[in-house]
Amino acid sequence: MKLLLYPTIFSEYNDEDGHYFVVTTPDIPGMVTQGDDLSDAAQQAVDAIATMLDGEQSYPSASDPTQWQLTTEQRVVYITVDMAAWYQEKAAYLKAKTVRVNITVPEYLRDAAKTQEVNISKLATEALVQRLQA
Repeated sequence: MKLLLYPTIFSEYNDEDGHYFVVTTPDIPGMVTQGDDLSDAAQQAVDAIATMLDGEQSYPSASDPTQWQLTTEQRVVYITVDMAAWYQEKAAYLKAKTVRVNITVPEYLRDAAKTQEVNISKLATEALVQRLQA
């Protein structure tokens, strides 16, 4: 299991878009996310960091935030990322994600399915799962 710990900068905003937090970290250039509150921002930061590091052979070292110059609207928040758990969640999501597939069936079957309120997509999915034992 690979646990990563990165100091991040949470910048608090109150403007025409509302109240929210923007999250960045100098340790992962280009990583920017946001959340409606601290909890949401922290959850988004976990996903943003993991997404930026996805596929990397090695991970950047965490820097010392005591050297960072912050404004009064900013605070340091340490974010822990469990890459193994993130990969498991990603795999589960991809497995559950649905895609649109067009199939051709005889018109009388389509009509009968509609009359009997049979969900053709669900039926086709169940048949494929059974056939492929997926």
